[in-house]
Amino acid sequence: MTDCNVEEVRARIGGRRVLASVSGGKDSTAMCLHLQELGVPYEPVFMDTGWENAETYRYLRDELPQYIGPIRWLRSTVPLSAELEAIAQEFEARMGHYSAMVRWILKKGMFSSGRRRFCTQELKVRPMAAYIESLDVDAVNTVGVRAEESSARAALPEWEELGSASMIDADVWRPLIRWTVDDVIAIHHRHSVTPNRNYLGAARRVGCWPCIRSVKAEIRNIADTDPNRIAIIRDLEAVIGKLARDRAAAKGATLENGPAWFQAPVSSDDDTFPCWPIDKVVEWSRTIRGGRQFELFAARDHELGCMRWGLCEMATREQG
Repeated sequence: MTDCNVEEVRARIGGRRVLASVSGGKDSTAMCLHLQELGVPYEPVFMDTGWENAETYRYLRDELPQYIGPIRWLRSTVPLSAELEAIAQEFEARMGHYSAMVRWILKKGMFSSGRRRFCTQELKVRPMAAYIESLDVDAVNTVGVRAEESSARAALPEWEELGSASMIDADVWRPLIRWTVDDVIAIHHRHSVTPNRNYLGAARRVGCWPCIRSVKAEIRNIADTDPNRIAIIRDLEAVIGKLARDRAAAKGATLENGPAWFQAPVSSDDDTFPCWPIDKVVEWSRTIRGGRQFELFAARDHELGCMRWGLCEMATREQG
């Protein structure tokens, strides 16, 4: 953890409202605890995609507020036709909550992808932008990203001045940009905060369940622990596939590669990445050696998390 000049930070914030973007994950929680240690008042804000898992929602509603204060929930409102509204409500009944993710997929008739990635824009950026615009004071948007997570994040500055030309009219502050994962876990221990219990399972990150960019182990974990989510994706692929085929037929065309949640994890002969249906992706997630062999005994990632972060000890102490 790098040293922080508290007076300099407060001077830079000035009279602006500090919004802390929280996800229920360890980094955004650590960021809020860090703001508390700095004596910087803040408002935790959660952008609800409607696509998190049950434990994350429980943690955000029932546990995290006692450590970081009341959390403001924001979500995208998605108007649909009567036909699509009925379909959305069927999926939401199975999930147990409103899902902006499902609704945007239905509205657009497609899944978010690397080339046409609308999920972040519609589910997080726009709701935050609308909330900031509604405020009667200027704001600073704090986010808990860290440089060691990726080369792209390593290139980000701690402070980024944005203005009305950007979608979110607020400067961005990344107070944890130079932190390590050990710093993050240390501040949890310092405040006796038990992190999201997904980290005690195989999850390495907290967020969309699953994200379109999930890695192999994450997909396998979801398939093993939450088959209902796999079933929802399977049925959602069927609905979107029908919509896509109907659009193609209306143009006198035939759809060769149906839409799916994931693109193929390996390229085809023509170096493209076609969509793979969820069952094929799950099958691949259980393989090793480039997908050529099935893995008989998967590594127990939850044990690695316990040993690496000491999270099992924290959870046991709290429950005992």
